Amino acid sequence: MSQRRQTMIEEISAEAAATADYTGRPAFGGRVMAAMASVPRHEFVPPAEEAYAYINNALPIGHGQTISQPFIVALMTDLLDPQPDHNVLEIGTGSGYQAAVLSALVRQIYSIEVIPELAVDASERLQRLGYRNVSVKAGDGNAGWPEHAPYDGIIVTAAAVKVPQALLAQLRNGGRMVIPVGDSGSQELILIEKSASGAVSERDILPVAFVPLVGGRGRHGERVR
Repeated sequence: MSQRRQTMIEEISAEAAATADYTGRPAFGGRVMAAMASVPRHEFVPPAEEAYAYINNALPIGHGQTISQPFIVALMTDLLDPQPDHNVLEIGTGSGYQAAVLSALVRQIYSIEVIPELAVDASERLQRLGYRNVSVKAGDGNAGWPEHAPYDGIIVTAAAVKVPQALLAQLRNGGRMVIPVGDSGSQELILIEKSASGAVSERDILPVAFVPLVGGRGRHGERVR
């Protein structure tokens, strides 16, 4: 592993410890951290941003979007509790970085991106880099991707005013959804768990700042400092 990537992993670990009072997670799982260490983040940012690829910050990727802060990617991935036999739905492909991290952890990822140009670029990038278990399409993430439901996990990288019922319906009993909820003034990252009987519970995790789910342009996730 390059020194820059190792430094990023150390910074994620330090921020996990610093936010443990919020998240209840003083450290992230070994599989998740190994996946974070394995993904070449510089491949998911524009050439002008490559020098900053392993800094623990969001970076611009064009179309008014950014690649999310590595800590947020690691946190959301860890909350999802991904297993090798899982099928996961991602809402908000961006440059494909979150999907690449999940690729090593689950069986299949279905990812929806509202900006067609980003969807095409991300799909081509993921294929070029060898992430064969990711399917990307352009579309409205509010509706999910019902053809492949139910999902063991759903990860949403844009803030909803309330949890879309279509996504909740597509979550398998026993599954988890990680989603930011709120408006531009106040958002909370939420973990939703659906029991084996279908009962739904929610837990607030951390104050965050995400682009609204409807409209799809602006920042991806960052921790509110």
